[in-house]
Amino acid sequence: MKQKNLKKKIRRLEKRLQEGPKKLARLKQKLQAGEAAKAARARKKSAAKAPKPIEAKKSVAVKKVKKKLNLSPERRAQLAAAMKARWAAKRATEASAKSGSSDNQHSAPPGSTPHEPENRPDGA
Repeated sequence: MKQKNLKKKIRRLEKRLQEGPKKLARLKQKLQAGEAAKAARARKKSAAKAPKPIEAKKSVAVKKVKKKLNLSPERRAQLAAAMKARWAAKRATEASAKSGSSDNQHSAPPGSTPHEPENRPDGA
């Protein structure tokens, strides 16, 4: 074999050996990343299949991000006033229902029906 060809072969072999460890390290890194991704997919899939308790579903609903409404300050104040009035009315009806129901429980005579059927015009 000629000296020139021999030098070329040696140079190519040295280059290949030099690139070998880098290529090996890169391939090992890719393999680890692929295995990690596969494990993550498996965890995600098993978590999706697992039956979730009711409390977990409620907590997910709480964490849901609400979209901010683009309201003017006047409209925001108007809505706040309307909601406050609605809540006050609701509290008032609940308070009156509680106090009224406790009074009416003992006022009706026992054995009487609260609503008696009326005669219907259709004859039934």
